Parts: sequence; C-alpha cells; structure tokens
Amino acid sequence: MKKLSNLRRMTSWSLLAAVLALASCSSMPERVAPGTARADIETRLGRPTAVHVLPDGTRLQYSGQPAGQWVHNLDLGPDGRLVRSTQVMDIDWLQKNIQIGSWTRDDVLLNLGKPAQIERVARFDGAIWTYRFKQMELPRQVHVHLDPAGVVRQLMFTDETVADVAAPSYP
Repeated sequence: MKKLSNLRRMTSWSLLAAVLALASCSSMPERVAPGTARADIETRLGRPTAVHVLPDGTRLQYSGQPAGQWVHNLDLGPDGRLVRSTQVMDIDWLQKNIQIGSWTRDDVLLNLGKPAQIERVARFDGAIWTYRFKQMELPRQVHVHLDPAGVVRQLMFTDETVADVAAPSYP
C-alpha cells in the first residue's frame, strides 16, 4: 500500500513538473510563431515592457533588464501579426547593428529598451547606458556611451562582475 502511495505521489510530481515546463515554454518570446496576432501574443506573454510605432507596423518589446540578460523585439506588420522576433542581447547582434556616430538615444531605446544602469564617468562627457547579456553562458555587459547630444560615441563590452560567495575572509 505504501509503495502505491509513493508511486502516485511521484506520478503527481512528474505531471506537475511537465505542466510547469510546458507553461514556461509558452511564455517565451522566442517561441511565438510568425503570424501570431498581437492579442494572442499579449495573452501569452503579458503586457510588453515597451511598445514602439514602426514605419510599417508596431514593435512589442519584452525586456528582462535590469536583472535579466535578454531583450526580445517582436515586430508586427500593419495587420497586427508577428513578422519577426529578435533577441538583441547577443554580442553578434550588438556589434553588427549598433551604429557608432549615427545611432541616437531613441535608436537605443527602440532596439534595446531601457538600460539596466545609467552612469557617468570622468573620462567621457555623457551618459553610459549599461545592458546585461550572456555570451556563451557567461554574464557580460555592453556599455553604450551617449554624448550630450544623445549620439552613440562608443560601445564597450565587459565581463559582469559577480560576487564570489565562497571568497575567503582575511583578518
């Protein structure tokens, strides 16, 4: 009798784990199929962190910043259906697409969303917007330097410092 009870409990836990795994997959922006209507996207993913009007449609932006390491742009056509989905927190995408000297603050917001951090340093006259991302599963940061006019002047990549909880303490 005890074995049957344990078997039922294990089966229940396995079923719950499978349901949770399927539910988490349905809330992943990269798994939304092209052609999906905006209402269905928002039902599935919730409200976007930002909505941008594009010349030929709308961009729904789902960002994990400041704590997460991803930003998904879901571009809808004039009919309100998904045309393309792009995860932009990728070193190749960042290096290929951010145009130093021509991108402005508005271009950065349109493509990357709100940054995880904004700071200033003595050696640069302007703001530095920092975004978190992963490169080969390692935590990284991209620092977008905006001059006082709001033009991108520099792009820097650094490793994200993570506190070592097992670090020895010294007297």
